[in-house]
Amino acid sequence: MGLTDLLRERPIVQAPMAGGAATPELVAAVTEAGGTGFLAAGYLEPDTLATRIRAVRDSGVTAFGVNVFVPGPLCAPDAPAPYLPLLETEAKRYEVSVGEPAHDDDAWDTKIDLLAEAAVPIVSFTFGCPEAGVLERLREAGSATVVTVTTVEEARLAAERGADGVCAQGAEAGGHRGSFATDGDEDGNGDGNGDRSLWELLPDVVEAVDVPVIATGGLMTGSDVAEALQRGAAAVQLGTAFLRCHESGAHPEHKAALADPAYTETTLTRAFTGRLSRGLVNRFVSEHPEAPRAYPEIHHMTKPLRAAAAEAGDPDGMALWAGTGFREAVDAPAAEIMERLRHEAGEAGVRV
Repeated sequence: MGLTDLLRERPIVQAPMAGGAATPELVAAVTEAGGTGFLAAGYLEPDTLATRIRAVRDSGVTAFGVNVFVPGPLCAPDAPAPYLPLLETEAKRYEVSVGEPAHDDDAWDTKIDLLAEAAVPIVSFTFGCPEAGVLERLREAGSATVVTVTTVEEARLAAERGADGVCAQGAEAGGHRGSFATDGDEDGNGDGNGDRSLWELLPDVVEAVDVPVIATGGLMTGSDVAEALQRGAAAVQLGTAFLRCHESGAHPEHKAALADPAYTETTLTRAFTGRLSRGLVNRFVSEHPEAPRAYPEIHHMTKPLRAAAAEAGDPDGMALWAGTGFREAVDAPAAEIMERLRHEAGEAGVRV
């Protein structure tokens, strides 16, 4: 089944949330309920990714995807240095050590080899667009390919290289911005448009490319789903809407924070990873507004701090990724969330 047909049949896509939320159980539950579930390959060891793909397939699910982080360029060698003293203060708080500012490609070659062999229905990419040869290799293996984009220029490049579809990500989206890295400027990729809202970005991307466009960024309700589809999207992708659901692997403190009145807003921050990401404003975010552009170096430096905060049950030291509509997230089974989305979309005049 091609991407267009798959999305027409299953237009609600569960976002591939790296860091633990997108469990095989969540992917299976969303897909069994008529959506398209996604595993996140980011930060996983290849063997772990292979195990999770098998777990999804063992559940009987066939229509699902896997998302991969595209490696970026090295940052300036001294870029992380000014941040170290601030992180050492955090380390003392949790009685751990700051991680090493390592640069890696997240096992890119091995994961592409694995996915070419696994032939999952969809492989999507974040942080850049692979070379045309990678996209063609996956297509020949039987996978449709999708590239996350935040500008019209990115969308055109992805289509030119042969991507079967693009995922237009508005600035409202929780977690990392999917922008392509250009000279270390992931804010706007040199064109000043990387921070556009979904409703601004979507029609321009739909007009610019002749491939299916998946809309994502702040979508939480069935009426949001209906509006995106009415504006030309072939499908919609929701992440935060599934964060609190029973099958989500998000940390309990993360789930609780989404409903905690103490957390009132989200913001874009580099504090945890060195790459712009949207999350709830907590103590860590507020105290580190000037974190440098250095991904994944900063990610590796803060990893033990985030783990210690999670172990201590301290949400103010955790990366509480969330989109702007986080208050709409509910504690319920994924199937119930899917049914609510369908019902609300139907009330808005769109059948999904």
